Amino acid sequence: MSTPVSTHQEGRALTERQTFSRTTTIRQLIQAEPAVIWSLLTRAADYPRWNSTVISIEGEISPGSSIKLKSTLAPERTFALKVKTMMAPARLSWGDAMGTRTYSLESAPQGTLFTMTEKIGGPIFPLFASQIPSFDASFEQFTADLKRAAESSTHA
Repeated sequence: MSTPVSTHQEGRALTERQTFSRTTTIRQLIQAEPAVIWSLLTRAADYPRWNSTVISIEGEISPGSSIKLKSTLAPERTFALKVKTMMAPARLSWGDAMGTRTYSLESAPQGTLFTMTEKIGGPIFPLFASQIPSFDASFEQFTADLKRAAESSTHA
């Protein structure tokens, strides 16, 4: 049974596991305009400066482009990802054949509601699901770093 995203605590990741997939979601109110957050999310080369979960991103984050991402969650691996959706300043997604990460920004009275969701899976997912580390701590750190960078305006 799935847990509605609206019931989980702000700034805390929630992971839903199913037989053929796993979905991790986090939501956070950030006291900054969507355009400020969008600018952080779409400047590939700047990620390591503001986000402690990203080692590097090579390439440009633009519609249909390919990027190469190295994260602290699996530093020995480079993820080859395609930018799938880019609707400024509201929605960005990238991924590969096994999964998609989506960033959503919604204007709110006190700033912007940021949501990050990653769904991974497929027909052979049960064979290797136990080898994929939890994304919860990484999502929480990513979101805390994004909030800090957006609210401090040091990214400009």
